[in-house]
Amino acid sequence: MISPLRMAYLALAVWGAVHPMYWFVTHMQETGTGLRGLVDAWYVSAATTGLTWDLTIAAAALTLWIFAETAVRKNWSTLIAIPATFFIGLSCGLPLYLFLRTRPIT
Repeated sequence: MISPLRMAYLALAVWGAVHPMYWFVTHMQETGTGLRGLVDAWYVSAATTGLTWDLTIAAAALTLWIFAETAVRKNWSTLIAIPATFFIGLSCGLPLYLFLRTRPIT
């Protein structure tokens, strides 16, 4: 049985995958510029550039934490949170990692 806390982490991971992706796809469809246009939009102003760097640094910190804890805990399945972070987003990768990390160890 999944605890309420783990269920909340899982729900946040799903939300963090679906909701931002909706806006990314919407942007790419509206502009017709594809992924390159989306990345360009992340640097359109100082505010978006700052937010992009904020999320990039947080993603790097999460990746370092995952590697460090995996080396100690040997919970190899948590490594899946790294590609989830960089290919989907931090809003998916972080709660996914917390969901996997709080799994009862057998």
